Amino acid sequence: MRWLAGWSGSVSRARPPGRAPLGAAVGGPTLPDALAALAAVRPIAATPLWLGPDPLWAVGDWRPEEIRQFVQRPGAGRPEAVTGTADLSGDAESTARLLVLGHCGAGDQELAAGLATARGGAVRHLTGWPGSYTVVLRIGTRSTLLLTDLAGLQPVFHTPWCGGTAYATAGLPLADLVGAGVDTGHLAAALACPESAEALGTSTPYAGVHRVPPGHTLAIRGGRPQTARYDDEGTPGGGPGAGGEAPAVRELTRTLLEAVRYRVRLAPGGGPGPRIGADLSYGTASTAVALLAAAVPIAAAASATASVAAPALPAGPVPAPRRTGATKGSWTRPEPAGEQAAVPELLAAVTSHEAPRPAPEPPPDGGRPRLRHTVLATDAQHLPYAELTDDPLAGPLTDAPGRALVTAAGTAARLGAGGTDHLTGHGARQVLDGHPARLADLIRDGRPRELLPPVAALAGADRALTGTFSDALRTPVTVLRAARRLARAGYAEALDDAAVQLTVRRPAVRRGRRPGARYTMGAYSVADLAWVVPGPAARWLSDDALAAVAQRLRMAARGPEPLLAPGAHRARLALHHHAGGFRTLVQATEQHGQRVHAPFFDNRVVRAARLLPADLRLQPGARHALLRSVLTGAGRADLPADWGRAPRPDRAQAARLGLRRSGDALADLFRAPLLAEAGLIDLPAVHRALGSATDPYGDLPPGALDGLADLIATELWLRRFTARHRGTCWTGLPTPQRRALAVGTPI
Repeated sequence: MRWLAGWSGSVSRARPPGRAPLGAAVGGPTLPDALAALAAVRPIAATPLWLGPDPLWAVGDWRPEEIRQFVQRPGAGRPEAVTGTADLSGDAESTARLLVLGHCGAGDQELAAGLATARGGAVRHLTGWPGSYTVVLRIGTRSTLLLTDLAGLQPVFHTPWCGGTAYATAGLPLADLVGAGVDTGHLAAALACPESAEALGTSTPYAGVHRVPPGHTLAIRGGRPQTARYDDEGTPGGGPGAGGEAPAVRELTRTLLEAVRYRVRLAPGGGPGPRIGADLSYGTASTAVALLAAAVPIAAAASATASVAAPALPAGPVPAPRRTGATKGSWTRPEPAGEQAAVPELLAAVTSHEAPRPAPEPPPDGGRPRLRHTVLATDAQHLPYAELTDDPLAGPLTDAPGRALVTAAGTAARLGAGGTDHLTGHGARQVLDGHPARLADLIRDGRPRELLPPVAALAGADRALTGTFSDALRTPVTVLRAARRLARAGYAEALDDAAVQLTVRRPAVRRGRRPGARYTMGAYSVADLAWVVPGPAARWLSDDALAAVAQRLRMAARGPEPLLAPGAHRARLALHHHAGGFRTLVQATEQHGQRVHAPFFDNRVVRAARLLPADLRLQPGARHALLRSVLTGAGRADLPADWGRAPRPDRAQAARLGLRRSGDALADLFRAPLLAEAGLIDLPAVHRALGSATDPYGDLPPGALDGLADLIATELWLRRFTARHRGTCWTGLPTPQRRALAVGTPI
């Protein structure tokens, strides 16, 4: 796990001389002793970026190009780049520092200009460069500003510490720093309403550690944290469908091409395997990203492995790929001298055997294909829940629980067969598709003509989900009534109604896939036409846990209403939830030195997708049509006519097979689970559900497999968290004290 950590407003400035530090008893350590102890605390195996009263460290296997820093000193003409560790003790009130960590496609001149502009107070432009990164801005000596991304893939966390505020890009190090226990109230909310910001708030699985919402800034001034939104979908240039369909598609094409092109360029060579890899097992989005990567003209790999894998090439220069000029921007810029004549490097394209058919390969570049196709045969070791058959505590401890913990073996195998930089299509559905709740937005805007195709598609998808017995109940009229009900519902009343639904009757969630069902609008149903939708694991939570979540919803109903319409609001929360799941997947499966990329989560791509008209995104097959337009703009116009129409592989069968093979391990795991000890689940109901899931002839309701995956992953995470010892992330901490499990919000 790679993370950034530091603190601001420590006891050296937050406490006047002569006063004891926070938490010290009368007659305890003096201020110099406290300062000396504070200076001894630092992350283990960390690289210091800032030294002085407000230190900052980078922990993990960061590449040199992933950490870039600029400083603007008083009297200096232009900001200058900084290499190595910077000492903040000599900074003046007018000194400004900009630190960018991650994959940022901005050049040095752009970063320097961004720092100069940020000194005047503007920060939104710092999030408009290609890539996925975290920005840290320091103005003067008492103000530190951190910016999160729009999707939530690069989060920021903070907690009070020693009279100031400690912050990090991961919550686990902060919990280790302050000795925080598990916040059971947050776990209950994450299981009951995983896509509801009203239930989750800014809490994390760690008591006292808070998360900065996506699209917000964390400003630490004088040791006190303040959060504010820097990006709003209602701002000029950011509203949905502001410029029409054609300009929006062109902007989406340009931003996605730049996102893929930048990642292909930054991949290092000379390693033991291919530089670039892509996963073709997850539909048209991953295939489109792989084809875009294969169209980027890059130099040959320097490693011997890539040289052996490449086919024999004739002598002579390699012709540059033909460009159509359909897309403006960096894609049509001329290549630097020498790169057009370079030998094209093979890209590792990985496909699992579960895919119904292999993805189409790109046209040959001078008669030489760019993709090296690898088909993985999934065996018992790569099935879901395979981690349970060994030692459940031996797996990785991620920053938060997620379903990726129960599928880590298969995902790690695909990533291992990929490249040093592995491209995925995660997030395409949440970024490009129209959430069903956007039907209510069309009704609010007085556009009923655009409702018929998406309403019919959603009704058909819901019939496929619930079966023929409910065909009469899942009609277009039913969908239209639900959309009108959502359009007329008030925010506060909707939250109160959702709280009543949780406490009066146990949620019967009708989400997920029935084996063999094919969706035309993604994994959604009519139940998603609401402000708050219970998660698939809510049906197995205890009454006390559901009552605690209902109380959170009632408290949120007394707060301010969201600025967005219900459809846009639900779509944004779905994006945040999926980005959090992908972040857990990366932490659970990413290998040392490898980078897993998801270009659809980039700020530029998210903002470009906002420009798409809502009626266009709601049409059946809209995502496939948009991706086809993107590939056409990149010069790939020879896709098959049925591209994107193949049925998705049925992963329910693999999940049930993995549950059966891990039946004994599951029985041991839920014999005395920590979730039941914390009062979160109805254990007899969970036992019955596990019995039905492990029975080959057992009947499961829709969404039950997803709900069981959430419960099992949370139990695994709890066991791994409680088994660790304090001080695994930091050195110089005081003697650890054992804490109970449920020390957070009481249930």
